[in-house]
Amino acid sequence: MLMVQRPQPAPVRGLAQVGRLATLAWEVLRHLPRRPFQFRELVQQCWFFASVTILPAALVSIPFGAVIALQLGSLTTQIGAQSFTGAASALAIVQQASPLITALLIAGAGGSAMCADLGSRSIREEIAALEVLGVSPVQRLVVPRVLAVIVVAVLLNGLVSVVGVVGGYYFNVVMQGGTPGAYLSSFNALAQLSDLWISEVKAVLYGFVAGIVAAYRGLHPGRGPRGVGEAVNQTVVITFLLLFLINVVITGIYLQIVPPKGM
Repeated sequence: MLMVQRPQPAPVRGLAQVGRLATLAWEVLRHLPRRPFQFRELVQQCWFFASVTILPAALVSIPFGAVIALQLGSLTTQIGAQSFTGAASALAIVQQASPLITALLIAGAGGSAMCADLGSRSIREEIAALEVLGVSPVQRLVVPRVLAVIVVAVLLNGLVSVVGVVGGYYFNVVMQGGTPGAYLSSFNALAQLSDLWISEVKAVLYGFVAGIVAAYRGLHPGRGPRGVGEAVNQTVVITFLLLFLINVVITGIYLQIVPPKGM
C-alpha cells in the first residue's frame, strides 16, 4: 500500500530553512582555519564583488547624503538649530545610511551574482562532482566567497560614508547657505569613534549574512535554469529582510549601551 506523504506546514518548512542556514553558517566558520586556504579564489571574488558594487555605491551615496542633508537642514532651520546640521546629517549617514546602502548593494548586486554562480554550478552537477572527489564545496567555494563579501562590505561602507558626508556637506553649505565651520565643528562635537565602529560592525554582519544566504540558495536551487532564477530572487528578498531586521536590533542595542556624546 502506497503511503502518501502530506506536505509539511509552512511554519515547519520555515524553521527547517532557518536550521539549514544556521548549519551552513557554522560549516563556514568551522572551515575557516582549515588548510589549504583558497587565497587566489578569495582575491578573485573580492575583485569581482568590488567591480560590480563600487560605482553603484558611490552613485547611490551622493543622493542619499543630499536628501539627508537637505531634509535635516530644512528642519534645523525651522527650529533654529542650524549649527547642528553637520552633526545630525553626518551621524545619520555614518550610522544608518551607509550600512543600509552597503546592505542593498551587497545583497542586490554581489549576493545575486554569487547565488547565480553557485546555482549554475549546482545544476551542472559540479558541486556533486566535488563531493565525489572528496573535496568540500564549503571550503573550496563558499568560504572564500563569504570572506570576499565581508571584505568588500567593509570597504564599501567606508566609501559610502566618505562620499555621503562630502555630498551632504556640499548640499548643505552650497545649496542651503550653511556655514562650513559650523558644519564641521558640530560634527566634531557630537560624533565619536564608536559611531564609526558600529557602522563597520554592521557591515561585517551584513556581508556575512548576505554571503551565507546567497551560498545556501545557490547550493540548493530548483530544477534547471528557472530554479536558479527563482533562487536568485529569493536570495535578494530574504537578505533584505534579514539585514533590515539586524539593523534594527543592532541600532537598538547600540543606543542603549553607548551613551551619546554631549556638547
